[in-house]
Amino acid sequence: MKVCGMQFLNPSPIITSPRICRGRTPFSTILSSDFRGLKLHGFSATPRIPFFLPKLYCSNGELVSSENQSFETSSSRSPFSIIGEMLDFLNESWTQFHATAEAKRQLLAAGFHMLNENDEWDIKPGGRYFFTRNMSCLIAFSVGEKYNAGSGFHVVAAHTDSPCPKLKPITASSKSGFLMVNIQTYGAGLWHTWFDRDLSVAGRVILKSGDGSYKQRLVKVKRPILRIPTLAIHLDRSVTNDGFKPNLETHLVPLLATKPEDKTSPKFEEAISLSSLKNAHHPLLLQVLSDELGCPVEEVLGVELNVCDTQPSCLGGANNEFIFSGRLDNLASSYCALRALVDSCKFPGDLSHESAIRMVALFDTEEVGSNSVQGAGAPTMFQAMRRIVGCLSHGHVGESTYERAIRRSFLVSADMAHGIHPNFPEKHEDQHRPVLQKGIVIKHNANQRYATNSVTAFLFKEIASACNLPTQEFVVRNDMGCGSTIGPILASGVGIRTVDCGIPQLSMHSVREICGREDVDTAYKHFKAFFEMFSSIDKKLCIDGE
Repeated sequence: MKVCGMQFLNPSPIITSPRICRGRTPFSTILSSDFRGLKLHGFSATPRIPFFLPKLYCSNGELVSSENQSFETSSSRSPFSIIGEMLDFLNESWTQFHATAEAKRQLLAAGFHMLNENDEWDIKPGGRYFFTRNMSCLIAFSVGEKYNAGSGFHVVAAHTDSPCPKLKPITASSKSGFLMVNIQTYGAGLWHTWFDRDLSVAGRVILKSGDGSYKQRLVKVKRPILRIPTLAIHLDRSVTNDGFKPNLETHLVPLLATKPEDKTSPKFEEAISLSSLKNAHHPLLLQVLSDELGCPVEEVLGVELNVCDTQPSCLGGANNEFIFSGRLDNLASSYCALRALVDSCKFPGDLSHESAIRMVALFDTEEVGSNSVQGAGAPTMFQAMRRIVGCLSHGHVGESTYERAIRRSFLVSADMAHGIHPNFPEKHEDQHRPVLQKGIVIKHNANQRYATNSVTAFLFKEIASACNLPTQEFVVRNDMGCGSTIGPILASGVGIRTVDCGIPQLSMHSVREICGREDVDTAYKHFKAFFEMFSSIDKKLCIDGE
């Protein structure tokens, strides 16, 4: 096929049926499979050429764009993009457990060595390592080949959790002939956005094995099995004037099915009777889980499940310039940080001139205060740092080696930022209005809701300046409250220098959020440059030594 005088491979086989990309075929592979010469997923060609794909599906086989979706190449686009791979990550990561498991898979594929907190560690300069805690928190790091005792840690930290309904310990209830599933709200979600969505469940379960041992398995029911219906306006006219104000205990309850009139088979009844969860959950829900896991229902001994939206993450907007997705806060930051670390030490020699330790820390429970064993309030990261220093010193840790390492360290707290809303511009301070597609946002707050100060902001912006990357500034209005991040928690834990930043987005904490694709690529480049350049830039600034 020729377009504007350029020869391309025949695009017809790309996507014609969801069966083509069932399983783990990545979104990025779909974009580039028949346009390798053009590198469509990276937008590396310079002419402005529209491409029309009959249908485009994400990795789970679901349609993520309408017919004749146009993908444009332009010299204004970045020559390299991680957007396709991030969409894969988002579509895999329905829960904090799945996000951690996917990060683990990618790290292993990149050659990182998995550690266990219960074992002794053997850390060497030039090595790449990671460990998980609770399968919802992950610490990954690479050691510079020129590491010296007391060298610092350069960290990008984010979180894996997002606001969502979670199943209560006892979920089974019935109302007006419907089987209902009781939930509890997690975090400060925009709960009205969860009504009339195609919902399902995902999370982890505890199974009993044939040998009597127990194991954890992740589960994701991809088909929509739950729904929270709104009340028809004919039955409540007050919503027009008073707004939609649901009671979160009585109205935010998903329905699972109509109450079955016929009895189930004797075999199923016998299996349910053996289940330790038979009085906690509807047999139908347990059956759905066991079918998904491929195990007898009586082997399911414990569940920890989130309610999830089944609509896949995708590109959106007339120019495909946006990402429409759930859980952008904060999986977008998590993926940019993870990918930046992996790519900063991918090739031989990438760590040959590095004396510091590059680290990514992904925590759970940020949306509810971080006070958990897997949250930033726990000493997970600092315990790991102390162990790493001890390993690299071969047990002969000199006077205050760990403390000196902390003083030479720097933390980037990466959490999504509030972009200016075109319909509510008055909610932003006049001189601090982050715009989508204009770069990463540095967050400031005089009351220490963010940990940024003038020094940490300067150093972070110096990296951007050296790479010609845009940055923006944000402070909240004086007449509004300010959110917070894991930044102040970690900064105050042991006194590590910290900057708070984030990708600007709209619809934060909605079931469906939006951010700019260019900002994702900018954040990735900024974090990667941070890992690669911070050691040299930090040496040029002296604060307490004079």
